[in-house]
Amino acid sequence: MDRSKVVAVVTGVISLLLAVGYLVLVQLLDFRGDMVPAPLSLVPFWPTIPQSLGVSSIAQGLPKAVLGLRP
Repeated sequence: MDRSKVVAVVTGVISLLLAVGYLVLVQLLDFRGDMVPAPLSLVPFWPTIPQSLGVSSIAQGLPKAVLGLRP
């Protein structure tokens, strides 16, 4: 066989192995069951800005709702 044909056959075999491996991986992941969303955390979405960092001047321009404060 010519060298180009050998390269084509080897590339095709590698492609088929990757495709079958992907299908097996998808089946294994699908076999795990229903997708359940992650639990909601009690940690606030917006972190509080510590006053000790000296960034309070930055926080003054932000709306109170963004900082997690009540208006």
